[in-house]
Amino acid sequence: MAASAQPQQKKTLLMTEGSIWKSILLFSVPLILGNLLQQLYNTADSIIVGNFLGSNALAAVGSSGSPIYLLIGFSQGVAVGAGVVVSQYLGAKDKKETRIAVHTSLAIAVILGLILTVGGIAVSRSLLVWMNTPEEVLGDAVTYMKLYFGGVLFSVVYNMAAGILNAAGNSRRSVLYLACASITNIILDLVLIAGLKMGVAGAAIATDISQLVSCVLSLRFLMKVDADYKVELSAIRPDQRMTSRIIRIGLPTGIQNMVISFSNVLVQSSVNSYGAAAMAGFAAYMKIDGFNILPVTSFSMAATTFVGQNYGAGNLKRVKNGMWVTLGMGVLYTLCTGALLLAFQDPIMHLFTSDETVVAFGCGAMHYFCPFYFLLAILHGMAGAVRGTGRSVPPMVVLLISLCLFRVVWIRFALPFFAGIEGVFVLYPVSWALGAVLMALYAWKGSWMTYEHS
Repeated sequence: MAASAQPQQKKTLLMTEGSIWKSILLFSVPLILGNLLQQLYNTADSIIVGNFLGSNALAAVGSSGSPIYLLIGFSQGVAVGAGVVVSQYLGAKDKKETRIAVHTSLAIAVILGLILTVGGIAVSRSLLVWMNTPEEVLGDAVTYMKLYFGGVLFSVVYNMAAGILNAAGNSRRSVLYLACASITNIILDLVLIAGLKMGVAGAAIATDISQLVSCVLSLRFLMKVDADYKVELSAIRPDQRMTSRIIRIGLPTGIQNMVISFSNVLVQSSVNSYGAAAMAGFAAYMKIDGFNILPVTSFSMAATTFVGQNYGAGNLKRVKNGMWVTLGMGVLYTLCTGALLLAFQDPIMHLFTSDETVVAFGCGAMHYFCPFYFLLAILHGMAGAVRGTGRSVPPMVVLLISLCLFRVVWIRFALPFFAGIEGVFVLYPVSWALGAVLMALYAWKGSWMTYEHS
């Protein structure tokens, strides 16, 4: 019995005992490194596009991000729901339910991926036109979006597979596969854009192929791992009861992602109205922004997995302590990186372009964003902890109010009072502050710590 249990221990990190900060750090660091690595190749993608194809192409690729996230946000929310369910069953040491949850999750991912492929290609042009994308940018933006959605199935399946690995505490694997995808993406960018002169089409194809690589590698590992979450291709099918549970937990996060992405589409539309240079500067900074946002979401995912496992084991004191540890790590990280970005803003922006107008727009965004990322760490850290108990509706409501409804109202009523694009920039830290306050009030007064067997 002891010999057969050994491989299981190596492949699963149960965070239900031992040092809290060490458990969260061991889980978070690979996740953060993986996300930073992913952002690094996204940034390299933009640097290559900006330097070889010019600021209009950079604007086209960058402005496609908001509508892409609008369409794929629901699938990412469902992946979060699946991760919560899998982590709770692993924490409860329920092998049968873990197996059903894993195979149902992957079946859902395939179905959603196919729907997104068809839908994304069909609505790309209409969505970009609706966003007031300038004529000189529109053609490249449509090309990029359509080709991106041609390979979106690989991205959706990979996200679900990574969610399963993360639920088991095996976040190191995600880093390994993202490293492979990153290297593939950068090499293909240079070959297709710089070498074969394929333009923004080359950037999209490079992204699709890199996502295929991470998808295949993660599935291959899940099929070979000696653990409760091992995957058998013949068993991938949706179980009705488990689908209902995953959707019930993931639906609020999915709706939240889509509605927040919709508000970001409105923000992008506002940026588009300031012209191609503003679009390019904002797009370039959004790549740098990811080096703060993605680690924050990594800490949030760590909180969700830690809380999910300990909530499944019925250890509520450990749940509460884990939330505080995660918040501390997130705030410390964002204060350090925000200061570093401000200190080196000019050379950082010049990596993307030599156009001083574009650089000025990017540096302007930095001044409004960098000092206040700690508010985002508080908001997402608490939301991740609450979500780990299976209560995903309260975080959804808070995030929708602060990051969507408030932004829509701001754009409609406050933005006209600003003479320039600063009215768009200041919207971000103000909405983060509102969300952090609301989430803290719920974490303090809400009943999310009440233990219930599901």
